[in-house]
Amino acid sequence: MVVIGLCALLVIACGEDRAPEGTGESAATKSDSTTAPDASKEPFVIGALDSLTGVGESYGIPLSRSKLLAVEEINAAGGINGRMLKLVIEDSKCTSTDAIAAYQRLTDVEGIKIILGATCSGATLGAAPLAEKDGVILFSPASTSPDITEAGDYIYRTAISSQKAGTDVGNLLWASGVRTIVTISEATDYAEGSRRAAVAEFERLGGTVAAAESYPSDAIDFRSQLSKLLRVDADAMFLAAQGEISGGTIIKQARELGYDGPIYSEVVPTGPNSLEIAGEHATGLKAIVPDPELNTTTGTEFLTKFRDRFGGVAPWPWFQGSAYDGVYIAAECLRQTDDDQDVEGFRNCLNGLTWSGAIGDDYSFDENGDVVGISHVVIEVLPVAERTEENLGHRVLRTPSAS
Repeated sequence: MVVIGLCALLVIACGEDRAPEGTGESAATKSDSTTAPDASKEPFVIGALDSLTGVGESYGIPLSRSKLLAVEEINAAGGINGRMLKLVIEDSKCTSTDAIAAYQRLTDVEGIKIILGATCSGATLGAAPLAEKDGVILFSPASTSPDITEAGDYIYRTAISSQKAGTDVGNLLWASGVRTIVTISEATDYAEGSRRAAVAEFERLGGTVAAAESYPSDAIDFRSQLSKLLRVDADAMFLAAQGEISGGTIIKQARELGYDGPIYSEVVPTGPNSLEIAGEHATGLKAIVPDPELNTTTGTEFLTKFRDRFGGVAPWPWFQGSAYDGVYIAAECLRQTDDDQDVEGFRNCLNGLTWSGAIGDDYSFDENGDVVGISHVVIEVLPVAERTEENLGHRVLRTPSAS
C-alpha cells in the first residue's frame, strides 16, 4: 500500500506523466511561462535511492518528498539551462541487497550517472562498490556511517559522519559525569557505526563500557538483551537504533524493567514514531543530532513550503533539508556541466563547491566527499504534555562543545 501510494506522489519515479498529488500539473513539465524551457530539449535525468519501505520508511518517505519539492521548484522556475530536471526514484529499502538491485535499475535500465542516495548507510555501502567501479556519483543526504568516508572517490554526502556524532556523544557522556555505560545497538551499518564511534571517544576520555548487546532489525522484543544489561552497574545507557519502532520499544521496555538511569542516543530514537511508542518513558532522553532548527533563510522557507505542499510539518527537518539541498546542489552542478552524463565535471563541481542552503551556510566537501561546516546539537526529549508537532517533542540544549 505504501508503494502504491507513493506512485501517486512520486510520479517521476513511477514513470507516469501525471500530476503529483495536490497539483494540477506534471512535475516534469510544470514551468513559469515567462521562463519556459525549450520543449525540444531532453530533460536532465538523475536518480535517487530512497527507503520507501522497510526499516527506514518513516524517514525515507519524507526525504523523497523533500527531493520532489525541490524538483518541482526548479522546473517551475524554468529548469536548468532551459531544460527540465527529471528524478527517477527507486526503493532501496534500507538494505544492501535491495540497494544494489535498485542501483542496477537506475544505471542499467535508465542509464543514470548521478544518484542522490541512499537513505540508509547499509544501502549506500552496498551500492558504493558498484558506483565506484562504474564511475557513478552517489550523493547521500542521510547515510552517516563512518565507513562511507573511505567508500570511494564517487561517494559524497551532505549527511554528517557518525564519526563526528560519536565523538560528540562521547564528549557529552563524559561532560555529564558518566564514567560507565552499557550499550544496545541494532545490527546495521548505521547503528553499529554510531555505537563504535561513541564508544571509541568515551573510552579515549577514560570511560568504560561495562556491557554491550545488539539485535537484528526484525526483532520486536528486547527484554532479554535489556535484562542482561540491567544486571550490570552502570551510570548510563547508550542506544543506537536504525528503526524508530525498535528505538521507541527499547526505551519503553527498559523503563518497564525498572531502569531509571539516563539514556543517551542519536537521532532515530528521537523521531516522532519512536517517541509515540516510548511515551513518557522517553522524557529526559538526550541525543546528539544535526540541528533540527533550520535557522537559515533557505531552511525556514523550506519548512514553510513543505508544510504548504504536503499538509504537515517536516518530521525530520534536518535530514529533509539535506535532501532538499542535495537536489539544488545537483542542479547547480548540472548547470555548470550542462550534461547529466559528465560525471567528472560533476565531481569537479562538488569538489570546488561552497554552498549555503537549508542545513547551513557556507558548507563544502572534503577530499573524502564528507560534508564540512555543519555541526550537531544536544537535544532533550520533553514530557508528553509539552510535546507538540512544532517542537517535535524535544528542545535544543546546546552545541556539544558547550557540554
